[in-house]
Amino acid sequence: MKKIYIINSRGQKELFSFQKVYQSAKRAGASNDLAREIAQEIQGQVYPGMKTSEIFKKIKSILSKKSLPVSIKFSLKDAIRMLGPTGFPFEKYIGEVLLANGFDVKLNQYIYGICGIRYEIDFIAKKGSVVYVGECKYRNQPNGLVHSGDIVESYGRFLDLKEGDFFQKREYQNLNIVSAVITNTKFTSSSIKYACCRGIELLGWRYPKNGGLEYLIESQGLYPITILPSFKNYLFDFFVSNQMMLARDILSINPQKLSQKANISIKNINSLVEEAKILLD
Repeated sequence: MKKIYIINSRGQKELFSFQKVYQSAKRAGASNDLAREIAQEIQGQVYPGMKTSEIFKKIKSILSKKSLPVSIKFSLKDAIRMLGPTGFPFEKYIGEVLLANGFDVKLNQYIYGICGIRYEIDFIAKKGSVVYVGECKYRNQPNGLVHSGDIVESYGRFLDLKEGDFFQKREYQNLNIVSAVITNTKFTSSSIKYACCRGIELLGWRYPKNGGLEYLIESQGLYPITILPSFKNYLFDFFVSNQMMLARDILSINPQKLSQKANISIKNINSLVEEAKILLD
């Protein structure tokens, strides 16, 4: 096949890759045969200047006909981006992910540093002898990245906080206090370099390798409620305010009571329940 250049989310030209399409379908749970079939079909339809967003839509369309569970999982990155437009719902969602991974979590803490400045900390997460003082970097654009300046700024706040009175309390003595940054997107190479140098823990899309945010979500079924196809934007505030951030949360409620409480049609709720069952089966 001749070389065809497509346009990625950052508006840059890149060479179309059969393997990338194949791997994206595989990561969502498609079998080898289905992933190969999809990649072959996309390869036959791709044209110069085609946007990766259009390729994404085509892959999802094929998956929806071949395997609904895989089709839903394929939308994970977009579903997390829907936890906007502010970063607050993303912070609450990350809190749920950390709780499910055995952390004791406190969200949105106001703490003074040694220099007398009060900071809002997105989360403090403790597990064993380690306490993570964390910041969530939410990006609602597909091409959004976390740059080194973001990490440097976050680390500066961390150092001020670590030396302040809060972390001198008895409960934090003999514990390892660590700076952490979590994002729904990717880190630049320079931000990773700085974090590794300073001992900052990073968690983002496909970082660290084989253990990124998507791995934590997929390995334990911690999908956001926004991943369900029947989820509507007008439901967002209700679900967030009622701490129903995960798709699995819809399985633990009484549909009739939720319908009355949220003024949502029982048909819509039943659709969400069925989709959650398909996703988490």
